[in-house]
Amino acid sequence: MNSILDPALLDPALQALRTQLEAAAAAFAGDSAHLGALLRAMIEDVQRATAEPVEVFPVKHHSPASALHMLRRLRARAPKVIYMEGCEDLNASLAGLHHCRFPVALQAYAPEAPAFPVDWTPLNVVLPLTEFSAEYQAIAYCLQNPGTKLVFVDRSVDHVFQWMPRGGPPPGSDDEADDGGGEPAEPAEAEAEAGEGESAGNTGNLHGGAVGLQIGAMQPTFGDFLDVLLRNAKVRHYSEWWTQYVEGPTLACDYGTYRQVFFLVGSLLRRIGITEKDRVADCERERYMWTRIREHMKAHKIDPREAMYVCGAIHAVSPIPEFGSKGTAWTVPAKTPTQWFYGVVPSSYAAIERQFSLPAGEISIAQSMWDKGLQALDLKPFKIEAEKKADGENKPTVRKKAAAPAASAPVEVVPAAVSGAGLRDFLTRPPTFVAADDEQLMRWCVEIVRLARKNGYTSSTADTIAILHTATLLARLRDRPHPSPYDFQDAAVTCLEKDRVPGRRDVRRLCQILLGGDRLGRVGYESLPPLAQDVYDRLAVLGINLKSSRIERALLDIQGRPELLPASDLLWRLRYLGAGVRPIMGERTLGHKPKQESWDIEIGKHQSSLIQLGYEGLTIEQVLEKRLKTKAFEATSRAAKALEAAEDSVLYLRSGRLTRELGMRATELLRAELGGNDAPEIFQRVRGLVHYYRTLGMPDWIKDFVSTGYRHYATLLPTAFTDRGTAPRQLAAMLAFIFTQEALAFSMGCERSQLLIAVAQAEPDDPPKIALRWAAQWILGQRSEDEIRADFQHLLHSPLLLPAFPEYMAGFLLALEFTPRISRLAVEFLSRAFAALPDEVLVPWLPKLVVTLRPLGSGVMQTLVKEAGLAFPRELGKLGAWEFAWDRSVPVAPPPVPKARSEAKPAAKATAAAPAIERSPAELAVATLLRAEPATLDALAGLLGVPGTWMPLAGAADEAAASAAEAEAEPVAAEDAEPASAVDTPLAQLLAAHPEALQALAARLQALA
Repeated sequence: MNSILDPALLDPALQALRTQLEAAAAAFAGDSAHLGALLRAMIEDVQRATAEPVEVFPVKHHSPASALHMLRRLRARAPKVIYMEGCEDLNASLAGLHHCRFPVALQAYAPEAPAFPVDWTPLNVVLPLTEFSAEYQAIAYCLQNPGTKLVFVDRSVDHVFQWMPRGGPPPGSDDEADDGGGEPAEPAEAEAEAGEGESAGNTGNLHGGAVGLQIGAMQPTFGDFLDVLLRNAKVRHYSEWWTQYVEGPTLACDYGTYRQVFFLVGSLLRRIGITEKDRVADCERERYMWTRIREHMKAHKIDPREAMYVCGAIHAVSPIPEFGSKGTAWTVPAKTPTQWFYGVVPSSYAAIERQFSLPAGEISIAQSMWDKGLQALDLKPFKIEAEKKADGENKPTVRKKAAAPAASAPVEVVPAAVSGAGLRDFLTRPPTFVAADDEQLMRWCVEIVRLARKNGYTSSTADTIAILHTATLLARLRDRPHPSPYDFQDAAVTCLEKDRVPGRRDVRRLCQILLGGDRLGRVGYESLPPLAQDVYDRLAVLGINLKSSRIERALLDIQGRPELLPASDLLWRLRYLGAGVRPIMGERTLGHKPKQESWDIEIGKHQSSLIQLGYEGLTIEQVLEKRLKTKAFEATSRAAKALEAAEDSVLYLRSGRLTRELGMRATELLRAELGGNDAPEIFQRVRGLVHYYRTLGMPDWIKDFVSTGYRHYATLLPTAFTDRGTAPRQLAAMLAFIFTQEALAFSMGCERSQLLIAVAQAEPDDPPKIALRWAAQWILGQRSEDEIRADFQHLLHSPLLLPAFPEYMAGFLLALEFTPRISRLAVEFLSRAFAALPDEVLVPWLPKLVVTLRPLGSGVMQTLVKEAGLAFPRELGKLGAWEFAWDRSVPVAPPPVPKARSEAKPAAKATAAAPAIERSPAELAVATLLRAEPATLDALAGLLGVPGTWMPLAGAADEAAASAAEAEAEPVAAEDAEPASAVDTPLAQLLAAHPEALQALAARLQALA
């Protein structure tokens, strides 16, 4: 090794190269001793990697150069086994790639993971694959050539989470990953130009909360190193530096030079480009991978010279003792008992960029470089396609070379030492694809002007020339031999961008569309789990394209086509589980029978959520039942959640067994609760369920729940009235549950005495609870309406209690939820409050009043508004002399004096006061008619044992009618009697036209007498 570093033994080309490297490294390190150690370590890393019998193939994540060299390497000579960096248990997902449209991602999913923190579940891991990556080319070759075995050797997905720190945000959350993917994808019509794979809509969050894995991660994590690198290279981000200085130059170099360059860059990044924490994590993974490689070679008796190891360039130059086929032994840690499910989910360019903090458009640029390399080198890539059968034989899509067998082919040996002449030629010669780059750049300039004109920009042919010259100028200013895609984007923005964006897209977004846009992958029907296939089959009756990545509109005329009802039920279940469907018209409520529905279906775009449901069960109904049981039976569940699960089972499953099980669980949880925090929700759900079951027959579980709730809340009432932790709305919900469900509770053996005792024991101190107690006492007959009116009048007339009047009123309004009968009193008290309260009390109360009335619902509010409307005049002309009924002074009528024999019966004089509320004309007509013919009511009163005392009619206008009624009761001559005032009323005419009812009643009373 010392001979390699001795300047006297180096050729002039390598000596010049070393001089440049020393100058660059000295500017960063500033110490010649450290510089020598760094160069020596890098050369040792390259020598160790190239001398290893197992052929180490360094790659970078989604690198076109790596993919091209993998393609050329496999076509030249096939290895017996390919060991690849990737979770070892993801091998189970490879079989599902045959029927996919890329990009897709291998997935491992664990719905439950008791060995990990609760907030981590469900655990989700994805490994994205694109067609222009080395890992894809190796996988495609192995799937089409059974003679070459593919083995993932990286840590298992279980170890991925085991080695994560327990503190901080959950893995895969947005808090721990920088959303460097940048701009969301656009759902524009320009996507159609990119071909079939173009995405529709924003696909940046397609991976959701999954943990992303990379094969060949090469991103520096040491901030100071990255800043110096970008500043000296005159680039904005690391991907641009890599594309310009590593990716592009290595596209057409020979295989040996490609490996040496990647080894050198990987060694540089490993030594000074990543943090110590990442370095330690890399060492753990490398020990794991080399241990698995040695175990597999030993178990299958594989010669190391017949094996290839595909890994990131940083892992390829590992200095650990376990490195290589003859490294030291290491014990693999045990796995947790977590159950993992494996499959394939769709991915997209935007999702990959967002997952790994890549700049927007990076994957599209990589795709354009891949296409350029294939065309320039005249190569045909490997493809993963469905196996085609003909005459019972499988015909592989990828053609094998008709050369000597792989076992007898000579093994290519790459020199261990770095060739100075080879590196000198590589670094000094112009790029191989200069002609292709010039042609590609010209095509980009023409196409971007066309796209800009289509999107509203005023561009012309002159702009094409301007973009071309500006891109060349920018490349020269940045010390580049040829404009890169990033130079082209900057030039297009400079020449075309105006002071405003005329359409939905700016020029930078148009450049991204031109370079490839965002592609959305798709998993084929044959590779879907059984649940997803079942959904596709059952929704086929809708007649829409479920595989489309765009929104499909489905119109369901269920009344005209009853066979669509099962599809409607399935769509509502999918919506409940969040699987990419959205109702536009239609509802699913208790007792509702659908007639027509309209849905937006995006199953083709949201295949990931449907596939993950497939890991939880075989059918949607099974998954839904599992979810409902989990909601009801988890350790932290409450009665409201369990009751919600029972209601959801009625809505979506119609399973009497499941509903009964969930309802019994809700009853059990209700017995164990110590407060009324969930009383409002429980009351609303129970009321809806009871109304629903009244037409079908009340099940036993709902009867048991109501009776349990009646006893439970009646027991809690004394404490709830005095407990400051129980809000007035919660107390009102408890009372509403008790009063609205009394009839059903009484049928189950409950007694009202418990409620009477509870209300009597309550001694509230808060004004809203005091008002609620008044309302409860009024319903129970313990307090009259006049007493409640007097209590509120006392509040309005007491200067000390006046500021608390709004709080009393708020509590009284809450009683509307369980006793709408107080609506008249509520209108009266509110009217008095608005009339009497000062502004400093009334104005701050108005927002509280709105907040109080909002939860009561539309039904109670309609009753309150209707009652308020009855208190106002119906004609505008009467408004001047109008006053509230409760403010009118009602005169007390004097006792009537009969015309004859008035002194003989002084007891017949009426002495009662006039009623508080004036009678309407219709009520007055009925009262006058009854007084004119009192014999029937007197006889009925005599049978009932009630004294026949007649009350006087209110008002001076009715005094004559009352006197006439008294005189009619005396045996006077017919000529002295005055005619009744109600003879001409409609009621009198109706009775005269049909006297049979009154005659039958009179005959019955006479027989009883």
